Amino acid sequence: MELTGKIIVVTGAASGIGRAMAIRFKAEGAKQIVAVDINIEGAQATAEMIGGIAMSADVSKEEDIQRVIEETESNVGPIDLFCSNAGVGMGESIHSPNKEWQMSWDINVMSHVYAARHLLPLMIARGGGYFLNTSSAAGLLNQIGGAAYGVTKHAAVGFGEWLAIHHKHEGIKVSMLCPQAVRTPMTETDNDATAAAASNGMIEPEELCETVVEGLRDESFMILPHPIVLDFMRNKTSNYDRWIGGMNKLMRKIIGLN
Repeated sequence: MELTGKIIVVTGAASGIGRAMAIRFKAEGAKQIVAVDINIEGAQATAEMIGGIAMSADVSKEEDIQRVIEETESNVGPIDLFCSNAGVGMGESIHSPNKEWQMSWDINVMSHVYAARHLLPLMIARGGGYFLNTSSAAGLLNQIGGAAYGVTKHAAVGFGEWLAIHHKHEGIKVSMLCPQAVRTPMTETDNDATAAAASNGMIEPEELCETVVEGLRDESFMILPHPIVLDFMRNKTSNYDRWIGGMNKLMRKIIGLN
């Protein structure tokens, strides 16, 4: 997909990856960007940077995502690319409160489902469309110190696969964005999960966007801003037991057991 002339919705656009993508997509010639976030002030600031439109939404609520889609389609035009980017990192362990696990599920997984549920029929009717869903390398390799994050990001990848498998023939494109550590408000917290994700370095959101634009242009299902993740995936699938052992060793090192 070339981004020139496209109408694009980006959730989680108040800061970090979402803001960087909105700015880069506009620079690539997008016709209009709709910056969506529960933090409406942040979304408005992003929109002002690019002459875009800001909308408030809690992506854990289906009715909010439905409203964003309906208002964009009615007032801006048909959505070419929906970037379901908002995410949360909580639920550190099995002992974390149920509400943290549920919120992780609602935001990291169900927000993708809600977007597809309400936008897919419109895209199919006009011959196609594109979903860019932000997951994480944790959705492929799991997450040390982030139980709910690793689990829900795996589910996000699984849903993206399902979406592509079932609707590719109808002109629906799907890409999963799966970075390791990116310098955003989410990675400002000094904890085991951040330390593990940053073990191969932390990139800036602008660097990530370079890979995103290339991935969208190639219509790649998997977009990996950290290329080493592909090697880790191959190691994991070639010998699962060895990979589990290696991850356990890394976990013990990070939490100071070695």
